[in-house]
Amino acid sequence: MLMPYRPEPYVDFSQDQPRQKMIAALEQVRGQLGQTYPLLIGGRKVETGQKVESVMPASPKTVVGAVTKAGPDQAEQAMQAALAAFRSWSRVEPETRARILFKAAAIMRRRIYELAAWMCFEVSKSWIEAYADVCEAIDFLEFYGREMIRLGGPQPVTPYPGEDNELRYIPLGVGVVIPPWNFPLAICTGMTSAAIVTGNTVVLKPASTAPVIAAKMTEIFEQAGLPPGVLNYCPGSGGQIGDFLVEHPKTRFVSFTGSMEVGLRIFEKCGRISPGQIWLKRSILEMGGKDCIVVDETADLDAAAEGIVASAFGFQGQKCSACSRAILVRDIHDRVLEQVVERSKRLSVGDTTSQENFYMGAVIDEPSYRKINEYIGIGRKEGRIVLGGGPGGQLAGGCPPPPVGGYFIPPTIVAGVDRNAKIAQEEIFGPVLAVIQARDFDDALEIANGTRFGLTGALYSNDRFRLERARHEFHVGNLYFNRKCTGALVDVQPFGGFNMSGTDSKAGGRDYLLLFMQGKAIAERL
Repeated sequence: MLMPYRPEPYVDFSQDQPRQKMIAALEQVRGQLGQTYPLLIGGRKVETGQKVESVMPASPKTVVGAVTKAGPDQAEQAMQAALAAFRSWSRVEPETRARILFKAAAIMRRRIYELAAWMCFEVSKSWIEAYADVCEAIDFLEFYGREMIRLGGPQPVTPYPGEDNELRYIPLGVGVVIPPWNFPLAICTGMTSAAIVTGNTVVLKPASTAPVIAAKMTEIFEQAGLPPGVLNYCPGSGGQIGDFLVEHPKTRFVSFTGSMEVGLRIFEKCGRISPGQIWLKRSILEMGGKDCIVVDETADLDAAAEGIVASAFGFQGQKCSACSRAILVRDIHDRVLEQVVERSKRLSVGDTTSQENFYMGAVIDEPSYRKINEYIGIGRKEGRIVLGGGPGGQLAGGCPPPPVGGYFIPPTIVAGVDRNAKIAQEEIFGPVLAVIQARDFDDALEIANGTRFGLTGALYSNDRFRLERARHEFHVGNLYFNRKCTGALVDVQPFGGFNMSGTDSKAGGRDYLLLFMQGKAIAERL
């Protein structure tokens, strides 16, 4: 009997047993660095002679792995393999497809420390962030499998005399899945498993900075019994094969998580009809945010400061849900700012593959490192830096300098920021927090809604009527009261945003799988 879905529990790395397991997993993975991962097309391992190296953000001279690079020829082969597999996979019973997801979840559960360790190396996640990433991947598999069983048979319709009527959901076809690097297992698994369990086949173009984790996921689906051609692993450049796959006339849908700029390009391309295309392509997009935490004068200020720091600097602020704006009403502004700075000073920064279990690692790559530091430079002009400050030891406020050699940026806090400043409006995707003073709650709510994004937000308040007003007027897809604005759990807080944050597709929600299917109504006269 299938047990009810429950989110996968976390561990406490201050306890000796999980700590020792993680140290052992890091050493295990360290011994496997530098391997080569081929393409997987129609169940065949494919080499092209071209490789892309994935390196450690904390030690860029260390190669995590080399992946074979696909070009347009291999992308076309992957598309044809997926088309061929769709004919049989789309007819497989929903329960059977779901069981493959459950098997993959069981494999991930057995390998949880190893998979977390890979993320410490490839994207510099802290131990708990990496462990939570695997937990979320498992949650997606377990939840979507159960959802497909629920949606797999005839759906309820109103009876009508003299007819046998039914409604069934059927798969769409071949989908292109383009996941991000910041949740390289969880989001990659969620997007891929949703497409697969609904009966579609997939061409997966993994993030160029996290292709090894995607290769590990592909390997797990193979071990779980997924037939050849259902999932085709096809890393390559966005310009070379990304556009090719998005524009392909046989692509039925594109599932993307990443930057607003790339998401808008995909949205536009999906709106054009390619020669030979006989359907409207669906685009399922999650495109980031400029998220905030609002604190009013009735709030628990200690809890608010703790939530701001955790939301702003967890995984170096490289979450689309990260708090990049703290909006503090005038009466408590100085007290909360002081507490946020003091808490942030205590955060440790370093190589997360070491035994120290640092809170923050390195940012993902050199372009991100440069971009974030450019924004810090802008912040110097748009406000006053009260913590952190940039590269080369040019720090303010007593924050210790990070280790050298990797793309390390300490937590940076900029106070006195205008609501319309660049660092208050543009997504930085790094450990930079803009602190904005509001006159009162009304003003704070106006500032919170004053961006083109609408992904996550939080309000710390003990005023019941303000909380109720925020339910209606705080315009984000995921709104949290008296807690941090990161850390959504599958089917607990279905995740997706408004406006330029995406199509609000609510990953991990009970309507998500419907985006990968279409309804077919069938009537028979009796």
